[in-house]
Amino acid sequence: MHTTRKATFNDVDTIVQLAKDIWWPTYSPILEKEQIEYMLGTIYATEVVERQVETAEQTFLLLLEDDQPVGFAAYSQREDNPDVYKLHKLYCLPAMQGKGYGKALINEVIKQVKDAGASNLDLNVNRYNKAKGMYQKMGFEVIYEEDIPIGPYFMNDYVMRKSL
Repeated sequence: MHTTRKATFNDVDTIVQLAKDIWWPTYSPILEKEQIEYMLGTIYATEVVERQVETAEQTFLLLLEDDQPVGFAAYSQREDNPDVYKLHKLYCLPAMQGKGYGKALINEVIKQVKDAGASNLDLNVNRYNKAKGMYQKMGFEVIYEEDIPIGPYFMNDYVMRKSL
């Protein structure tokens, strides 16, 4: 049995730990160890996630299985287009993958974004990440590619969009 709830400031350490537990098995096949370390330290530094939660810069959702956190998502309205929201983060523990939890998280984000009046949801996915197939099955389409610098590294992504 799974549930989804909005994350609070008290959940920051849980989100940071989930990111570490998820990123290594997810990205080790496609990124160098140093890049994973750098990105975890940049994107998932405790103070960064604290600020994002505290200021509502991103809305974080936690997915719980039997009251245990097993995944999370984060989204926000795009500043350049209020009709479009962006899904910044979507991760489930490797042992939980294949249970439909990623889909459940996306569907909850879609519900909240539609309730906020938006008509599009964008996301970035690494060009070598197998999750791209799941996003396509859910109706997301590649709208362009981008290479985003993060320190000395690049995220080589597809930008995908779903009309709501």
